Amino acid sequence: MAMTPPPLLLTDDPAPGVRRLTLNRPDKRNALSNALRGDLFAALEAADQDPEVRVVVLRGAGSCFSSGYDLAGLGELPFHTAGGQGQWARHVVEGCFRIWDLAKPVIAQVHGWCLAGGSELAFACDLVYVAEDAQIGYPAVRTMSPPDNQFHAWIFGMRAAMEMMLTGDSVSGLEAARLGFANRAYPLEMLEDETLAVATRIAKVDPELAQLNKRLVHRQMEAMGLRAGLRAGTDLHALGWHTPASRAFMQSLREGIKPALNARDGAFGDYGAGKT
Repeated sequence: MAMTPPPLLLTDDPAPGVRRLTLNRPDKRNALSNALRGDLFAALEAADQDPEVRVVVLRGAGSCFSSGYDLAGLGELPFHTAGGQGQWARHVVEGCFRIWDLAKPVIAQVHGWCLAGGSELAFACDLVYVAEDAQIGYPAVRTMSPPDNQFHAWIFGMRAAMEMMLTGDSVSGLEAARLGFANRAYPLEMLEDETLAVATRIAKVDPELAQLNKRLVHRQMEAMGLRAGLRAGTDLHALGWHTPASRAFMQSLREGIKPALNARDGAFGDYGAGKT
């Protein structure tokens, strides 16, 4: 008799008013397949409509938050995005704003790897708390394309963003907090309790007022051009796929994901080809 596969997403309510969602592909380092993304969006929207929920915490099972999009096979898009050149990047940015525009605050609890699509997912959340030794980065800029969601200059600042984009290097949780990607960094053994403590404090605020307070901050970022900037960036992402380097790397991925990633990162001595 075939065993039922484990759910891609776990849900629990660890404190009054707090819904917690756990990416549950630990054997794949919580790689973001479109099936997982679909379950996540559905769970976020359900929490947003649940009168018993006031705040959502998002975390990853196992060794990390998320290693990024599932290069072994994404599957069908979980919601419609207009087709043509740049569809994937537009889809990613639309997903970001689906989270951005939820009424209730969403908190990312980040440990281990938080790479590429995983970092985009964390960025879309309203608050981010990280383990001090977490690693946040976008290694795909070395061989594939600019990011799908080009939030880096907005959140890290121009100089740090430029360094990350030109090297593909990651930053630690401590550095991510210093640069503004995360609110605070904690030792790993404290991260869950500290994140839950913040969620519990948020849950004490009237939800209608919390919604307005959240929207206020977003409106200021949008007035400075963030929403338009992220959408404009999708065109540059689309151009990246037409470079010879990107085409060659995608061919190597089809021949074997792990060797391709090791070849990409071996000269840098990091990610899967170096420290883990």
